[in-house]
Amino acid sequence: MANYVVGDLQGCFTPLKQLLQEVAFNPARDHLYLVGDIVARGPDSLGCLDFVFRHQDCTTITLGNHDLHLICNVMLGNAPNPKDKLDDLYKHSKLPEYLRYLSSQPLCVYLEKYRTFISHAGIHPEWQIEQALSLGQWAQQKYMGNEASQFLPAMYGKESRLVLDKDEQSRFNTIVNVFTRMRFLTSQWHLDFDNKGTLDDAGELRPWFTHPRFQTDQNRYIFGHWAALQGITHVPNVTALDTGCVWGGPMTLLDLDKNEQISSN
Repeated sequence: MANYVVGDLQGCFTPLKQLLQEVAFNPARDHLYLVGDIVARGPDSLGCLDFVFRHQDCTTITLGNHDLHLICNVMLGNAPNPKDKLDDLYKHSKLPEYLRYLSSQPLCVYLEKYRTFISHAGIHPEWQIEQALSLGQWAQQKYMGNEASQFLPAMYGKESRLVLDKDEQSRFNTIVNVFTRMRFLTSQWHLDFDNKGTLDDAGELRPWFTHPRFQTDQNRYIFGHWAALQGITHVPNVTALDTGCVWGGPMTLLDLDKNEQISSN
C-alpha cells in the first residue's frame, strides 16, 4: 500500500493521469490525498471531478477555495465564470452527485503514521494541530449540512484577524480563510488577502510558514494553493505542492512512504 499527495489539479486531468501511471497507482491498494482546488481554470474540470468521484474509496480531498466556490455558486444558481471553464461540468447529469461528494470532504487532515498535516492553504501559526482539526470539523458540519445555504454565500470577505468567538458566521469565515486562502501574514500574524507573489515579494509581510513555531515543530505540513512559490518554502518540514500546473508548470506528486516528489512533464 502506498500513500500519495498531489498538488492543485485545477482541471488539469492529463498530468494527473500521467503521474498516477508513473507511480503505478492501484486504487485497490493505494490512497491518494489531494490538497484541493480540483476544479476551475484548467481544460478538464469534469474529468478531474469525475475521477475523484469514481475513486472516492481511495481518495481524500482537503477542499480548496475553488471547490467551495463551485459548491456555493451551483447552490445559488449562478452561471459559471467563463475563465473557470466549467460549462461541461455544469451541464453534466452527475453534477449534484459530484457536489454532494465534494461537500463531504474535510478542510484538513492529519496522518498519524507520517505525522503529517494536510490542507489546501496551510495552518495558522497560532493553531496547534488538534485545534485546527477541531475547527475544520466544525466548519465542515456547516458546509455539508442544512446550514450550507446560510454559511457558504456569506463566506467571502477580508477580515484579516482570527475571529472565532464573535458569531458563527465570522468563525466559519475565519476557518475557511485560513485553510483555503491564506498566504502571507502581517507582522501581527493577521491574514493578508492581496499579495499572491513569491517569497521575494513579501516586503513587510511574512509567509505563514516562516513563523518560529515551524522551526522546531516535529510534524510535517503539506499544502497547495500558492503556485507562485513553485514548490519552494525553505522550511524543511513544510512542503508546497502547487507548482502551477494550470499556469504552464508541472503537477507535483509526493510519495509519502519514500518521501520523494515526482513532477509531470
